[in-house]
Amino acid sequence: MSGAWIVFSEMRPARRENRYGIDFFEPQVMTIVNVTPDSFFDGSRTPDFAAIAERVARAVAEGCSIVDVGGYSSRHGADEVPVEEEWRRVETGIRAVRSVSREIPVSVDTFRSEVAERAICLDYRIIINDISAGEIDPDIVRVAVANDVPYVAMHMRGTPATMQTLTGYADTVAEVEHYFASKVDALMSVGMRPENIVLDPGFGFAKTTDENYELLGGLNRLRALGFPLLGGVSRKSMIYRVLGVTPAESLAGTIALNWEMLRQGVTVLRVHDTREAVDTVRIFERYVQNGRKHHD
Repeated sequence: MSGAWIVFSEMRPARRENRYGIDFFEPQVMTIVNVTPDSFFDGSRTPDFAAIAERVARAVAEGCSIVDVGGYSSRHGADEVPVEEEWRRVETGIRAVRSVSREIPVSVDTFRSEVAERAICLDYRIIINDISAGEIDPDIVRVAVANDVPYVAMHMRGTPATMQTLTGYADTVAEVEHYFASKVDALMSVGMRPENIVLDPGFGFAKTTDENYELLGGLNRLRALGFPLLGGVSRKSMIYRVLGVTPAESLAGTIALNWEMLRQGVTVLRVHDTREAVDTVRIFERYVQNGRKHHD
């Protein structure tokens, strides 16, 4: 393993901003705000306006750069949520975020085009975070293109209800790499600008624990596709099952894997714990700076 900075810096292209002025090739900490009663980590559940605003205020003070609002738990076995109920939750989340900050971008974690479009009509700094990459509701891609908003495309097989029956890869990294190469071509063929595209490997979605770690080890290959990567491993089963603990006891493992993702070129960390992620980025960037100095 030659200096970590080599992977992190030499694969970074020239600055590429979207219309919000966000360069996803620069480190971003995306704080998870679950406006749901059944997310897998109960410490992230904020079902009412006051709780959301309190969590967002703390995250902003700790240095997050994006708030990710979700109204539909994507964990395996979660309840189906009607569109109107999902929108009620997302709308509450967006309004609570704006009561704290007028400027911070809000990522809306949804695979439904109707929810995404309503969010964009409500607010002027929306990112679409789609766990299905348009496979469940293809119209969500049209919404993203028509409104020129950033779009996070995640790799997953099936749906949240079926994904854990669809594991099993001959080569996990190669399949995800091939999927994203095709997906990027498809997105740009319908008018999505490259500066709006972010790729999420989908840790925990239609992948076993071992497949998650295979994917983790090959992130540099996905990064070589030339698009920013979002990594979401925060307190997930790939950590707590290995350690034999609960999600609440998985912060140290999350920090360790976040470091490894940064080392391989991931620039957007989606997390429950803002301060720890921000600190990890700051320490990693100092490490990178000194590694470059030594190498030069």
